[in-house]
Amino acid sequence: MKDHDRRVSATQLSIGAETIKRRLRGLKYRLYPRVCANIGVYTSGNELRMGKGKGSFDYWASRVAVSKIIFEVKGELHEKVVRDAFRLAASKMPGQYEFVRKGDPPVMGITKVMHGLSLGNAEELGIASPSIDTTALRLSASTPP
Repeated sequence: MKDHDRRVSATQLSIGAETIKRRLRGLKYRLYPRVCANIGVYTSGNELRMGKGKGSFDYWASRVAVSKIIFEVKGELHEKVVRDAFRLAASKMPGQYEFVRKGDPPVMGITKVMHGLSLGNAEELGIASPSIDTTALRLSASTPP
């Protein structure tokens, strides 16, 4: 998740997982869903007066925070194929998502951290490091909405 905290329903998570599975069909891989829909969402009618109870169960959902990994893939796969699978899944889910590889710099909120400095700290200190500049480019050139 890249933009802000969001509620994602179990249906949306399963559609994303099915999209990834469909794109990677026939390849050797393992898909790990890292988010579980464990919050029940209850709704009542629009024109009901106050009180009258909680409402009836509608669907299962989960709260997904910024920089939370939703799906993880492990296997002998080419990166471009996996990027394409995740791009297709992200287009069917709410919000903006970013592809992250193992070994990428850690993330605090929406800023990436390299060598103990975030982009905000580097600008405040007046440090212009090429590694921090490339991190900024990578953050702005992530998956489109």
